[in-house]
Amino acid sequence: MTHRSNVLARIAGAVALVLLAGLSPLAAASKAPKEHKPERIPASAPVADSVTVGLWHFDERGGTHCTDSSPFRNFGTAGPEARLEFGRYKGGRGFVATAQSFVFVPYNPVMESPRGFTVEAWVYLNAYSNYELSGIAMRWTPVPNQQSWLLGVVGEKMPPGTTTTPSPGTFNAEVSGIPSGRLVFAFSPDLAAGTQSFASTSTFPLRRWVHVAASVDGEVVRLFINGRLDVQVAIANGIRRSDAPLVVGNVIDPRRLTDFASDLRQDPNNLPLPWYALNGTVDELRLSNVARQTFESADLR
Repeated sequence: MTHRSNVLARIAGAVALVLLAGLSPLAAASKAPKEHKPERIPASAPVADSVTVGLWHFDERGGTHCTDSSPFRNFGTAGPEARLEFGRYKGGRGFVATAQSFVFVPYNPVMESPRGFTVEAWVYLNAYSNYELSGIAMRWTPVPNQQSWLLGVVGEKMPPGTTTTPSPGTFNAEVSGIPSGRLVFAFSPDLAAGTQSFASTSTFPLRRWVHVAASVDGEVVRLFINGRLDVQVAIANGIRRSDAPLVVGNVIDPRRLTDFASDLRQDPNNLPLPWYALNGTVDELRLSNVARQTFESADLR
């Protein structure tokens, strides 16, 4: 009984102190410190600013039209097998290993920014290509003098005899010595011969959204993955000017394009194999005429 009396006395004393402080027991409980749990709010989709020359959200609900939200209205057209998918924000464009899976944006001189340039996008990659490259975005075609820059992921580079359709080796020089699964940015210099290639130090993750970016300021090339600087290399030349269109999710020859059956597609009578098609989804593709150094992260904020 004595122990019970002592416990009751201590409880009564605590209540009295609360009342003296002018608070009810319930109010006192509400003043107790609570565990702080930081909010995890995803970043919003990017918006076009004064240095954006092209921004494709790929949020269309249907059809093949791809809207550019920059002031320059560089509208694109999706091939009939470029799918509407869930993107990092709202919609995205999904690509598969077929010749008709691409997005084509006609050339516009505003795309030329040899001394200040950035290409960035959110990418969800399902698998690495069996060949030497999967194209994310590029102004690079087989047509002479239409090779400015390309952004992609190095493939498995399967040797001849291990695949049913051997690679033509179009990008062997650009990925030479680069391990499979690395992000690669390559460009043709404006004052020198030969392509210059730059690869990430880390392997591109599969089956998750990854933000990638490459920037050029005329002196340094930088690659960013998920908002973090991955590699930077000094250069002596800017990017060569060309009249190459912008192509997303594949590598195509503009000379093969036709509007057959009202859809933009590669000529079905002269159809190439899709060696360099992307197996994944691209969202929020942006071109800028400055070398950006601040980007979004895949981490929620």
